[in-house]
Amino acid sequence: MAEAIAFDIAGGLASKLSSLALSQIGLWWNFKDDIEDLKNTISTIKAVLLDAEEQSMTSNLVKNWLEKLKDALYDADDLLDDFSTEALRKDLLGGNKLTKEVRLFFSSSNQFVYGLKMGRQIKAIKARLTSIGSEAKMFNLVERDRLVETSFMSKKRQRTHSFAHKDEIIGREDDKAALLKLILEFQSEENVYIIPIVGFGGLGKTALAQFVYETVKDHFELRIWVCVSNIFDLKTIVENIIKSVANHAPDQNLEMDQLQKQLRDEIRGKKYLLVLDDIWNEEWEQWVSLKKLMMGGAKGSRIIVTTRSLKVAKITSKCQPHVLKGLSDDDAWSLFKEIAFEQISTDSPSSEFVEIGKQILERCGGVPLVIRTIAGTLSFKNSKNDWLSFKDNELARISQNEGEILPTLNLSYDHLPSHLKHCFAYCRLYPKDHKIDVRTLVQFWIAQGFVKQSNPSQSLEEIGLGYFKDLVERSFFQEVEDDETWFTTCKMHDLMHDLAEVVAGTESSLVDSNSSASEVSEKCRHVSISPLLIPLLKGKKLRTLLCFPKESEQSQIMSEDETWDLIISRCRCLRVLKLNNLNLNTIPRSIHKLKHLRYLDLSDDPNLKILPKSICNMQNLHALKLDWCVGLEELPKKIEKLVNISHIGCVHCYGLTHMPRGIGKLTSLEILSRFVVDKDGSHGGADLSELSGLINLKGELTISNLGFVKKAKKMFRAANLKEKQHLGALVLEWGDGNNDDEKLLEDLQPHPNLKMLKVDGWRGDAKFPSWLSLLKKLVDITIWGPSNFKHLSSIAQLHCLQQLKISNLTELECMEDHGPNGRQGDTESFFPSLKVLRLWNCPNMKSWWRTTKPIDDDSNEDDTTVIRASTMAFPCLSSLDIKYCPLTSMPLYPSLNEKLKLVNTSSRPLKKTIKMSISSTTPSTSTSSLPLSKLKSFHAENIEGLDTRMLDDCLQNMTSLERCFIDSCHLLESLSGWQQHLIGLKTLIIKDCKEVDLEGMQWEPLKNLSCLVIDNIPKLVSLPIGIQHLVQLKSLEIRNCSGLRSLFPDYTSLRALWLETIPKCQRLPGWLQHLTNLQQLYLVDLPNLTSLPDEMRCLTSLEELCIRQTPQLEERCRKDIGADWHKIARIATG
Repeated sequence: MAEAIAFDIAGGLASKLSSLALSQIGLWWNFKDDIEDLKNTISTIKAVLLDAEEQSMTSNLVKNWLEKLKDALYDADDLLDDFSTEALRKDLLGGNKLTKEVRLFFSSSNQFVYGLKMGRQIKAIKARLTSIGSEAKMFNLVERDRLVETSFMSKKRQRTHSFAHKDEIIGREDDKAALLKLILEFQSEENVYIIPIVGFGGLGKTALAQFVYETVKDHFELRIWVCVSNIFDLKTIVENIIKSVANHAPDQNLEMDQLQKQLRDEIRGKKYLLVLDDIWNEEWEQWVSLKKLMMGGAKGSRIIVTTRSLKVAKITSKCQPHVLKGLSDDDAWSLFKEIAFEQISTDSPSSEFVEIGKQILERCGGVPLVIRTIAGTLSFKNSKNDWLSFKDNELARISQNEGEILPTLNLSYDHLPSHLKHCFAYCRLYPKDHKIDVRTLVQFWIAQGFVKQSNPSQSLEEIGLGYFKDLVERSFFQEVEDDETWFTTCKMHDLMHDLAEVVAGTESSLVDSNSSASEVSEKCRHVSISPLLIPLLKGKKLRTLLCFPKESEQSQIMSEDETWDLIISRCRCLRVLKLNNLNLNTIPRSIHKLKHLRYLDLSDDPNLKILPKSICNMQNLHALKLDWCVGLEELPKKIEKLVNISHIGCVHCYGLTHMPRGIGKLTSLEILSRFVVDKDGSHGGADLSELSGLINLKGELTISNLGFVKKAKKMFRAANLKEKQHLGALVLEWGDGNNDDEKLLEDLQPHPNLKMLKVDGWRGDAKFPSWLSLLKKLVDITIWGPSNFKHLSSIAQLHCLQQLKISNLTELECMEDHGPNGRQGDTESFFPSLKVLRLWNCPNMKSWWRTTKPIDDDSNEDDTTVIRASTMAFPCLSSLDIKYCPLTSMPLYPSLNEKLKLVNTSSRPLKKTIKMSISSTTPSTSTSSLPLSKLKSFHAENIEGLDTRMLDDCLQNMTSLERCFIDSCHLLESLSGWQQHLIGLKTLIIKDCKEVDLEGMQWEPLKNLSCLVIDNIPKLVSLPIGIQHLVQLKSLEIRNCSGLRSLFPDYTSLRALWLETIPKCQRLPGWLQHLTNLQQLYLVDLPNLTSLPDEMRCLTSLEELCIRQTPQLEERCRKDIGADWHKIARIATG
């Protein structure tokens, strides 16, 4: 790595030394000649570095020389940064001429003294580099140009594409089939069957496991994925399994015994699939400890283990491991040509390229990762000679076997331009399998000076993103995710991480233990570390300090003062400092001594209230991240001195009272996530006019306290939102304040490029702004009340709109200020992309359209009306949520495939949707399926007009339904006639339906029902005998059923039972003993239940018994002394 870094640093230094700014600095402090000499020395050295790079592969002497040179170049870079920082500080000092001269003369940075000091230092570094340069003569290094690098850096893509990494598995059909058979068909004597997948790194074990994991998702109650990697720590693995199952991390204070119990509770009796990815542990005892905890799953449960070791496979399972081999020749060629020839504009590559490509492919051994990486490198080589040179020179030196994969991958690293080598090696700082935030990674690169701005029209962030795309194209990253506008996250394959570690050498270190902390070199420049280990660091030349606190350490106390003292005293060269999520209380004033710092992350610290004013003396700062510092009250005054800052992150900083004056002078700002209006002016904060010049803002901007703006018309326009063409999302928050006729949304017009708009609590004008129709790129609109809006016109024609969420608009009467016939003939432009619609608490909204006459009852509608209504349907809506909106007329929604939730609203639109003819199709529908036939979740609560017949008609259509919730539908008398259509139903909840009689319900078709809740059904005297046909039922809850006398039939597969507020329940039946799979029993508010049956002792699987609001029974179950204690003594009572 040293040679690549040396070349990159030398190039950066040469540019700095040639700049006009540094020439001026030389004049100021009288060492212009020294700067010129230093530039010549570095240029001479740089000219031979390309030859030195090649010689270092075979000569340790050259390699050591490069290490020494790199260290000197870093020191030179720090020195030049000192000059630039001091010059910037000098330029920013205010005051009149006399005051300024006096202050400068008596300050600790007296300019004359400073000039002498810097002069000595630049002479010293010049002499040091001259000496190192003279040593190069003994190696006979020659000056060379690397044309390949130039072509890399200037190459234009011949066609555009998404750059998304292709995760499809090419080939492996036999492997897929064999694994699916083992998982779905093989009958094992044990409930839990373990399947090892074995193969050396890069063969695609993880990718194959991921394919299987997704393919079989409908066959398992639980699916769990845990990446184990090098360290097999039982507690960590158990915590990760629980986190995956419960969707939240367990309490960090739990001991192992408590974690074991929680894990057993989560999986007992459930059919699960667990993937343990990348296991290295060869200790049988450790594996057995984990295996014992996982044996409580239902029959058919599977554990997939991926490993590089056959020994590990034998330890984990008695079955024959599935050994993964290289791709077949045909599959390998398919993968290779898909990537290598991607840049070729013709339909097919020439036969010469094909022949060379197949010869190169032979050396890849069928290893997908190697193929991807080598092919990615070749895709940027245009000529036949380039391909031949690669095959005959670099590739010929590598012998392909398991132990030589890293050297093969290293070929692709060798062919990276130097700036990308630097960027890739930096990623060594992330832990293995870490989900990398791409925007943050790019900001790290910028802070370290890796990103070079050759094109002034492009921001550094855009250029850095280009670097990332280049590395993605060459397969250095995988699992890349994006949000349509930006890459969001990615990961590195373990082998790529190993490669980054090798090429970074002692330059970077990942410190996760006391021993690794002691091994950090004095010359180490980049460190990621557990915060508790910071006091053990020795290096004084660090440029990066990233803290990655482990979950198990977050509750441990870190010595805040000691940590800060060490960082500020020893780490003066830092460019990047990441101290987020450490619960810091204060930031010391001395932080300004970190004058080289470009990136400072203090986010996720709720205790932080004030930042020291001295932060504003850190003129090199590019990014200040304060997201989720909810207690932060203000940003520091004099913030305008941070002239280089481009990113101020304050997402969810709800405690901010105002913005500091002068923030509008930061014209380099690209991210300002929150602008807070000073409510009463008492803080002397900035007004909206300071947003005027911030035209480079990107991402999301929230403006809060708009209700307090004085001279609103003038100030709103002064914010100049319509010129912010790069802004992606805008949130306008009213925040109380005064109603004012001057406060018009019309005056807050954003740029047409906006993609997300949220208006929260707008209490000004009742008219929605005319500019909304101009926002053709809007994808998401959210409007929260209270507000005075009467209607929201123009939204339907926003062709890109995918989500529309409206809440608490108490004055809203309709969406569109015209009748339903106003759009006739224009159905294709009606919400053509809308997928999610939410309407909450709009009590005056009775119709979607403006109506001039009362809406008649359904009986007055003829078929023509229904057919005409069907033309006004949402073409691709997948989720609809209406709550407390008396809508009787609205566009129909036959295409819903995710969720339909109707609460306190009319049934008429639902009835119309169901009545749509089978042949009626929405504009985007290519099939003539029944309306709502793809719907997965249906929730109906207090729906006006929903009777038995109508519900039957609806549910018969919903053949894909998995969850059904019927609540407070008082016209329902029975639930029958639809069950045979809902064979996929998994959850059924029936609540507060006072007239419903469950006796006539057909239970037999509901073979997949796993959860049944019956709540407040007064006519329920006994549970229907048909419930015994629910062969998959795991959870049964009976609540508030005052007439229930007979509890339930003998049902053996039940896992959880909840009985609550059943006054006529006097005893539990004796056949309770047959519920041998029952794990959880809740008995709540059963006043007449006075004892437990002796058969309780037969419930061998019962792990949790909760008895509440049942006084007599609670008394009998008192520990050790209660009359029924002996029946439950082995169970942990709640």
